[in-house]
Amino acid sequence: MKFRVGLLAAALAVPLVLVNTPSNAPLAAQPDATPYYWQVPDASERVLKAAGFDVEHGEGGALQVVGDQRVADRLTGMGLRPVKQDTVYKPVLPRVMDVGVQSFYGGYRTPAENSTRLSAVASAFPALTQLYDIGDSWLKTQGRGGHDIRAICITKKQAGDCALNPNSAKPRFAMIAQIHARELATSELAFRWIDHLTKGYGSDAEVTSIMDTTELWVVPVANPDGVDIVASGGNSPRMQRKNANNPTGCASPTGGVDLNRNSTFKWGGAGTSRCDETYQGTSAGSEPETKALEAWFRQLFPDQRGPGDTDPAPVTTKGVMITVHSYGNLIMPPWGWTWNANPNKAGLDRLGAKMAAFNGYRVVAEGDTTGTTDDFTYGNLGIASFTFELGSGSGNCGGFFPQFSCIDSLFWPRNKGAFVEAAKAAKAPYAS
Repeated sequence: MKFRVGLLAAALAVPLVLVNTPSNAPLAAQPDATPYYWQVPDASERVLKAAGFDVEHGEGGALQVVGDQRVADRLTGMGLRPVKQDTVYKPVLPRVMDVGVQSFYGGYRTPAENSTRLSAVASAFPALTQLYDIGDSWLKTQGRGGHDIRAICITKKQAGDCALNPNSAKPRFAMIAQIHARELATSELAFRWIDHLTKGYGSDAEVTSIMDTTELWVVPVANPDGVDIVASGGNSPRMQRKNANNPTGCASPTGGVDLNRNSTFKWGGAGTSRCDETYQGTSAGSEPETKALEAWFRQLFPDQRGPGDTDPAPVTTKGVMITVHSYGNLIMPPWGWTWNANPNKAGLDRLGAKMAAFNGYRVVAEGDTTGTTDDFTYGNLGIASFTFELGSGSGNCGGFFPQFSCIDSLFWPRNKGAFVEAAKAAKAPYAS
């Protein structure tokens, strides 16, 4: 705040007199509005979610609730003992970016910038890539701006490769990221994967072998409208998890639909209040982003599993899918809709262990998460599917908003080998 020196001096010269009137009564202390990660021992995840808390998992799967001091007071009022684990926002380190690059929070790029970035990759590597617009974000369907949802196919292209047709000659590995908008590291990791493949072809023997024999598909930003809301906070990113469909009047960042509870396989049973962080939507697949992703998956993979919940995908099944999230240091195979083991548990656990050998994550089923992307791809199509949860629940590389430097210092070095392992397994994920 700037003052004129003369006015400030005059103000200081006037004696300060306090009159004992209600207008001069001491102001009540305001609760700390800074968001934190609160560890909540001895709590029930189901009870916390039903009460509308923003629930995540920290070290070793410990329950955490995201929120400010008022949230902690609510937890205490329920007889729980919240313990402050860490701040949500980390120190922002200065970073030199290319002129004109739209970024926030120390280097994370906006959806528009990531779309430009994807076009640049396709332009630089035409023999290795094919770019697709697979659908529209919610705002775009409303004529209110918004974005295309874009996918890139990466392979050494031969005739018939990278077609939106499930009967592909090559096996396919698909990755999606940032379906939850606030999980910032996920899209950056997807772009590291894209760059590793395109720049490594012809010089990295392992990359070259994979790209000669496999199609690698990536949707680096599955929820671009939501990411715009996050980015609007600048160096204090907004906590938007869901898409931008907010006709109900919920105060952002609680408005929208959770796209990872909106899939059509076993939809229902997630958040039913429109302002819940896990709000499942009005019906299965109600959101345009969900429709786009599910149609895209069906164009990539044939249905390779029977209709029954206990029908296994055959050992001849092709295809692997990873959806990248934050946080928890976890690799999670289906099911999410039930704690019962999926019928391909042995094969999924084997592949999960091979990937975990690189990143050190714990392999554990999801449970209590209906309408998820990986339940859809495994349940409907039989694809070997996994959710990756990047990072711990504390420290500068933890939580939803890790320092940007953590992408190259931690997340990419740890997960590069895991992604390579997944891509190599795409030809027969249950046979290895």
